[in-house]
Amino acid sequence: MKPPVFEFSAPTHLSGVLERLAHYGDEGRVLAGGQSLVPLLNMRMASPRGLVSINHCDELSYIRVVDGCLTIGALTRQQEANTSELVKSACPLLAAVLPEVGCRASRNRSTICGSLAHADPCAELPAVAVALDAMFVVRSQQGMREIDAAEFFVSELCNSMEPGEMLEAVRLPVAKADSRVAFSKISSRGHGFALAAVATQLDIAADGTCTSARIAAVGGGATPIRLVDAEQTLIGRRVSEDAARAAADAALPMLDPSSDLHADSGYRRRVIGKMVRQTLCQAAGV
Repeated sequence: MKPPVFEFSAPTHLSGVLERLAHYGDEGRVLAGGQSLVPLLNMRMASPRGLVSINHCDELSYIRVVDGCLTIGALTRQQEANTSELVKSACPLLAAVLPEVGCRASRNRSTICGSLAHADPCAELPAVAVALDAMFVVRSQQGMREIDAAEFFVSELCNSMEPGEMLEAVRLPVAKADSRVAFSKISSRGHGFALAAVATQLDIAADGTCTSARIAAVGGGATPIRLVDAEQTLIGRRVSEDAARAAADAALPMLDPSSDLHADSGYRRRVIGKMVRQTLCQAAGV
């Protein structure tokens, strides 16, 4: 398989990237790790007129805490985040999910923002963004704007960015010191995309009651789904096996899974329900 003919540029600064993206409009694509984009090109599922590489823009590679948010730049590799002590302390849910994303070889090139912008409904990182109400920092030559996670993911392989825009960074709220997290995933092969997955973060008070619950599912629809009805069943009560079961029951009506050659909708629905219970019990230690 060979990709279609395209123009290639590799600016060394963000301003140059934005200039090239403005030039190509809706016929331009950003290239970082290329783990998802290159296969799409080879299968002729994408035919951009121009690829704009950000791999020489060192200003886009960073992990830092700014205004109470863990901020990750567009060129930050997944493996760098996976081994970052700052990520582990500031965003334990992301730290729990990253080892399940691809394999070491793919994480060495893939970027956090690249996976998010690709918006694959089977990818794990979008679930983290949705669960934590992440903010997406999007930039073009016209300026910067922020898109919250609930509005960023539109459908399969589709996000809400406009032509000429790129995802410059993602901002994830810093977790409380006592936040508890869990992640569960099932896939058809090792290091593969998820058939279904659930990401959970709980805040539990000293008396054992849940003060905040964040639960998101992969495989329950065309985008990651925040299971708000399940979350609401937990607020103000202890997270027990019965509470986890009630939360799973509340989650099921929110799901609209599809069927494909890997799994049918009924299977995905059942598995997600089980993983909601599993992650809640694991996070709460019951």
